[in-house]
Amino acid sequence: MNYHFQAHRQVRKNLLSILQNNSHEDLLLIPDGFNNNMYWNIAHTVATQQLLHYYLSGNPFRIDKYWIETYKKGTLPNLNVQKSEVEDLEFLLTETSKILMKDYDSDFFSDYTPYTTSFGMDLKSIQDAIIFNNMHESLHYGYIMAQKRAILGENGR
Repeated sequence: MNYHFQAHRQVRKNLLSILQNNSHEDLLLIPDGFNNNMYWNIAHTVATQQLLHYYLSGNPFRIDKYWIETYKKGTLPNLNVQKSEVEDLEFLLTETSKILMKDYDSDFFSDYTPYTTSFGMDLKSIQDAIIFNNMHESLHYGYIMAQKRAILGENGR
């Protein structure tokens, strides 16, 4: 699983770079043709990771439920995000990845409730969930890159 954790850390570094290297306004802008923004996509990855790993294994979330309720699948972007919340998300991107590895190594995920994702993947174990989560976060990173290109085009940059 070391490779999968390494991949997770890399995706999270890429997402962190988006948060740190784009203006607050651009993070919250919903480009034409999209129904969410870069910020929502990043926060959604954190919420989904908690659901796939912790909820489905019967364990408590490692983050405040606010993040789950506000950014889980089916939610709409909040356009009034404060800069302090962006900073909180920066922290969560890094810390939840570290905590996941520690929890995995300490056998925290001994039970897992099988789940079929909307993508059509059957998750039968925490290992399946970790691998799928990397794919899910990479998918959203791709959306973010498309949104970034759309914003640059819209703003004439």
